[in-house]
Amino acid sequence: MTEFPRRRLLASCLLAGMAALPIVAQATDAPSWPAKPIRLVVSYPAGGVSDVVARALGEKLAARLGQPVVVDNKAGAGGAIGLDLVAKAAPDGYTLGFSSISPLTLSPHLGKPLFDPLRDLAPVSSVMYSPVLLLGTGRLAATDFPALLAQAKGHPGEVRWATAGLASLGHIMLEQITQAAQVQITHIPYKGGGQQLNDGLSGQFEVLSTNAGPAVLQHIKAGKFKALAVGAPRRLESLPGVPTLAELGYKNANMTSVFGVFAPAATPAAVLQRLNAEINQVLSMPEVRERLAVTDNVPTGGKAADFARQIEAESQANARIIRAANIQPN
Repeated sequence: MTEFPRRRLLASCLLAGMAALPIVAQATDAPSWPAKPIRLVVSYPAGGVSDVVARALGEKLAARLGQPVVVDNKAGAGGAIGLDLVAKAAPDGYTLGFSSISPLTLSPHLGKPLFDPLRDLAPVSSVMYSPVLLLGTGRLAATDFPALLAQAKGHPGEVRWATAGLASLGHIMLEQITQAAQVQITHIPYKGGGQQLNDGLSGQFEVLSTNAGPAVLQHIKAGKFKALAVGAPRRLESLPGVPTLAELGYKNANMTSVFGVFAPAATPAAVLQRLNAEINQVLSMPEVRERLAVTDNVPTGGKAADFARQIEAESQANARIIRAANIQPN
């Protein structure tokens, strides 16, 4: 059996198992959980937007569950280090992970991952999507997206696009745009977003893609970056004049970073159901939605089975893009 049919079979089993779970967990299903603090492993450094959201989520979950939720930042390998820790933790409901889905939908297609994303982790709930902004630096002559493509077409390879790394979401977006527009843009992969942003401010390349957030918005308003386009279902309220990539005719590149909560795969069903219900309650709170809104992130939530389907669909789409673009691991 080839790799991708095997993964589809595993995904089908995962979804079938989730469908069989009770819609509402009864208190008698897991009478002693939670009986001690819960560890929430965040796959990114402290201080970033994802960390801020994870801490807000943990604070509200602690109040609802009656036990502390301790945030533990374990950054590295694009989020894979933190999720690997969760995948190998005891499946007792006391170790959870907060991460984008990229380590599950991109990394497995670029070499041997640290863990099996379908067998070792249980998707608990989608939490938010984070729009991806395409920004021009001070070195870019173009002032909008069509002008960027015209500049790239007139000067093949001279426009440089910086992303958070090889086969990152930004890299996938770049490949989709260059293939559709038939232009040559040079990819500059970084190992994370911090240095990429700093180098962009100093004009060391022409274009970068990065998640939306208060710091980025501040740089745009100060005129240090030009917002050319956004990957999002709709325009951002903070940047109403910036079109989505779908509006510009690049539907396949119109991607967002999706974040969610994960647990070790063998975590009891009643615990997973309780967590999903509580996370959805937290995401419905006005103060939580407002905290996300000021960072240009959008709360999601929903059923665990729907989250699992979303992960599988994005994984298959990324596999096709990676093969077509012949993207190779570092």
